[in-house]
Amino acid sequence: MTSALIGPDGRPSPVGRTVDGTAAWELLLPAASAPARARGRALQAALRDAVRSGRLTPGTRLPSSRDLGADLGVSRGLVTEAYEQLTAEGYLRSGRGAGTWVGDAVRAARPRARDLAPRSPGDRADFVPGTPDLSLFPRSAWAAAQRGVLTELPHESLGYPDPRGLPRLRTALAELLARRRGVVADPERIVVVSGVAQATALIADVLHARGMRTAGVEDPGSPQHDALYAAAGVATVPLPLDDEGLAVGPLRASGVRAVVTTPAHQFPTGIAYSARRRAELLDWARSVDGLVLEDDYDGDFRYDRAPVGALQGLDPERVAYTGSVSKSLAPGLRLGWLLVPEWLADDIVQRKRTTDLGHPALDQALFARFVERGDYDRQLRVCQRAYRERRDALVTALAEHFPGSRVSGIAAGLHAIAALPERYGPEERFLARVSEAGVAVRSLAEYGHEAGGDDVAGKEVRLVLGYAHLSPGRIRAGVEMMARAV
Repeated sequence: MTSALIGPDGRPSPVGRTVDGTAAWELLLPAASAPARARGRALQAALRDAVRSGRLTPGTRLPSSRDLGADLGVSRGLVTEAYEQLTAEGYLRSGRGAGTWVGDAVRAARPRARDLAPRSPGDRADFVPGTPDLSLFPRSAWAAAQRGVLTELPHESLGYPDPRGLPRLRTALAELLARRRGVVADPERIVVVSGVAQATALIADVLHARGMRTAGVEDPGSPQHDALYAAAGVATVPLPLDDEGLAVGPLRASGVRAVVTTPAHQFPTGIAYSARRRAELLDWARSVDGLVLEDDYDGDFRYDRAPVGALQGLDPERVAYTGSVSKSLAPGLRLGWLLVPEWLADDIVQRKRTTDLGHPALDQALFARFVERGDYDRQLRVCQRAYRERRDALVTALAEHFPGSRVSGIAAGLHAIAALPERYGPEERFLARVSEAGVAVRSLAEYGHEAGGDDVAGKEVRLVLGYAHLSPGRIRAGVEMMARAV
């Protein structure tokens, strides 16, 4: 005997079939063959999925529990229990003597997992800044560190961590940052975060709670700061730069008491703050009882000399320092640090606790071991060599294909500013032509205020070119493609 399904129009569907022609029991046979203890749950899940996916459409009458049980080779009671459960959840409806029908409440189709991660649109050459070379990720050393941590980590370390981070990692970070970046690093004031974005959001939340409603940002600068501060109810005030860094006059006139800076290698202009400007910035912070948030954007990578030390080392009570492994290892690790002044520490830690109860303990222990064994220093040296070579390749290619072009900013980081002569403009036409040729580039103007320059510089085509993720060969080919396009 086969089970007939009645369609939504009240007419019988072909015997034993759903509206798409699939035999009713074929949807449920895998569930019927499940182990005895799991068979009931499997049958319920199979029916639920059939309704959600639309294979059993609203208004379709289901076979009786006796008939369906016979077809599937399971007990009538198992089918009755499944019908009752799904009726209680709203997937099915039933009435005394009227049978069981697919309900009208379900409208969901089969869910699809979309990938919303930023991806290159498939351009032939991509000079958009911000991405490291992910092929340099040290898989073997990382896997070895992971095996070691899984072997040695005490069971209790897998519980809820200190919201600041594991003491082992905070201690390792304090030594690393003091040695490499010249910060005043107290492990008790380091908070492990999921990147600079979370560090910025924590600072913004705490500043708002303390009554601040505005914060200064560099102009041009990173566009992400606006959204992060706005989410906390803090408005951002764009502040111009000059050749030495953030212009102090507009900063004092703005009335803000907090400002976000990238003093080691400003994004996107590529300048390093002068010693005089660093001192003036700290004098301002002391005079207004304010705070400087130092985003140490690619601060480890300097190619012509040792990197300039962090601003935080000059005044740990007026500077909150943040960094991450996004440029040195991979942004997908979501691992960074925030070093806060003592007067903000308790508020930041409490906010971190309520946000996520702390960073994953296993990831922290792994990175601590990676730092302790010298693997992180070795990775930085690998990246330093690779990125220096790529910057040199970019400068050489620009000189060859765009005679008269200038690369400004210090020899550092993962991007460079290229100013092309006026004859390659106007800038809008240049960008349109290279885009048509399949080359992705960004102009300096896209990041806000174009700082400084004379009338001639204002007519130049000024580009922010990311190079770290490209091989020297791809850099040369991409620059040649731009030249051909214009």
